[in-house]
Amino acid sequence: MDGLPKLGDCWHMESVDEILRLKPTLVIGSVPYKQETVGKLLEQPLNFLAMNPRTLADVYADIRMLGGIAGHAKAAEALVVKMQRGLAAIEREAKKKKRRLRVYCEAWPNPRISSPPWVAELVNLCGGEMVVPAGEKVSEEQVAAANPDVIVLAWTATGKNAKASTAYEVEAWKDVPAIRRRRVQVISDEMLNTPGPPLLGGAKELLRLLHSNEER
Repeated sequence: MDGLPKLGDCWHMESVDEILRLKPTLVIGSVPYKQETVGKLLEQPLNFLAMNPRTLADVYADIRMLGGIAGHAKAAEALVVKMQRGLAAIEREAKKKKRRLRVYCEAWPNPRISSPPWVAELVNLCGGEMVVPAGEKVSEEQVAAANPDVIVLAWTATGKNAKASTAYEVEAWKDVPAIRRRRVQVISDEMLNTPGPPLLGGAKELLRLLHSNEER
């Protein structure tokens, strides 16, 4: 949709004035939210649809719902089928790998918050196991006790700018296999934290990173 205005999102937007000038009939927001931004939107005389998917099934349901609202139900269903087939192909490829890996995926470093439940599902189909509860605040000691083979950083609203180096400086993690074997990986935030089509690319990247040095 080239040529349409790009105003930001529910995380970065500081002012809702530009939205109001466009006189929308519906504003759609999805996780991750910044409370202040959503609060400002809810104060306005507009219709606001809040999306809060947790699982891949929720993501598919939201795509179908938005397709119906936009009058493109068939296109939405085709997109869901494309995602499902793509993820199924990744799962088949993962089953050829040597072993399942213990994985900690992080969505935010301070406080530490593990990646959403749909990321745990992606980790599983890529041949891994999320070793802490997904989408929750976790402690450094909790992560250490989980003993992950791989640590994946996808910090919310930071793009590719998560800092792998900080993981190696955590005292509680010094004996964790992921740290000892230098297996802290960064994946762009948009690829894992966007509850939509980008997850297919995120899963492909997860598969590559989790099994990139199985020969060790």
